[in-house]
Amino acid sequence: MTASFDRRAMLAGGLAASAATLMPLSQAFAQRRGRVSANDKVQVGVIGCKGMGWADLTAMIKGADVTPVALCDVDLEVLSGRGRELQQASGRAPRLYGDYRRMLDDQNVDAVIIGTPDHWHALQLTDAMSAGKDVYCEKPLGNSIAECRAMVAAKQRHGRVVQVGQWQRSNRHWADAIAHVQSGGIGRVRKVKAWAYMGWMKNIAPKPDQAPPEGVDYDRWLGPAAQRAFNPNRFHFNWRWYWDYAGGLMTDWGVHLIDIALLGMKAQTPKSISSLGGAYAYPDSAMETPDTQTAIYDFGDFSVEWEHAVGISRGPYDGHDHGVAFVGETGTLIVDRSKWWVTPETSDGKPMTREVPVTKASDSGLDRHTADFIACVKDRARTPACPIESAANTAIVCQMGNVAWRTGRKLHWDNAGGQFKGDAEANALITPRYRAPYRLPA
Repeated sequence: MTASFDRRAMLAGGLAASAATLMPLSQAFAQRRGRVSANDKVQVGVIGCKGMGWADLTAMIKGADVTPVALCDVDLEVLSGRGRELQQASGRAPRLYGDYRRMLDDQNVDAVIIGTPDHWHALQLTDAMSAGKDVYCEKPLGNSIAECRAMVAAKQRHGRVVQVGQWQRSNRHWADAIAHVQSGGIGRVRKVKAWAYMGWMKNIAPKPDQAPPEGVDYDRWLGPAAQRAFNPNRFHFNWRWYWDYAGGLMTDWGVHLIDIALLGMKAQTPKSISSLGGAYAYPDSAMETPDTQTAIYDFGDFSVEWEHAVGISRGPYDGHDHGVAFVGETGTLIVDRSKWWVTPETSDGKPMTREVPVTKASDSGLDRHTADFIACVKDRARTPACPIESAANTAIVCQMGNVAWRTGRKLHWDNAGGQFKGDAEANALITPRYRAPYRLPA
């Protein structure tokens, strides 16, 4: 049972959202069902509309109670192209912005989708809440532990609805798998393994610095990140592999899959963290983040392991390229984006628990996740499928794995103090350094 699909195409279009979501906007409009009065519609704007922000909007507008009204991007070519596409699909020209703050001033925007690089999430999300907007924010929530804390604090101050794009929480088969684990279906779980093997990723050869493309506001793209010359390797899509803007595969894919591990185990933060790896596949690559990495989290009576490998497709458990395995004393449950199943342990030739055959996914997690966000906006007593507090915890755990790798040491976490025990170098990586005039939200 080898799971494989064209991950390059899916990532480029929407970071491995379901294939059903990666469709022309006109087709998404055609799938809208029912009629909703203008007063009951949620007017949505998108900040960062090239990749996953656009996929989120495409999924969201399948609901008749959503009206896209505004787009923002620092790349004029992207912005104008998406504007034309939206106008052709909806018959209505959206308002276009190069500065997200001007969009937040727009009183006709009720909610925003944040689909920008990770290093921008904290400022844009806190500014949006301060402006009275509800927010659907892409994952990972933040690019540092301190940013995640700041965003949770802002949510508590402003009381806005926030859904974070860990859409696997809205897939029925993931929920069924977690329920089976928590019901004791595989006995006591002592180990959880999560992994992503990215065979489609190849070497990123170094390129010289150059002038930014025409129409790109590069200073605004950098935002709070360190000032540096433009390099195409650090721009669209590949910004994921540089510490200034993101956390590599650990936070890009890990935040999805480690989230399921934590959810299944009802876990928060680990007691200790170890990590190893490096540029094992491509020693001369322009990537800063490791192409091969293993992180081990000790929670006291069980462990969670993360591993990723660039340039290799066949992962654990019969070659699956991604997934989460809950290893219990009576069986192992394996779940990925397309299915789940249980393989029993045996004793004297007899199964120790009930075998669960392969059970395939039957819905679109992203469609359900975006619809859940709109439902929470309209009924504010509802709790989002991925509330900001849960997303912050998962992002922080992933950041811990990266901090352990960057320091090269086993780290111990002081949960009460909110820092690593006795390690100044690790603690210095909790809070990012913003370049002036940007400031980390208090």
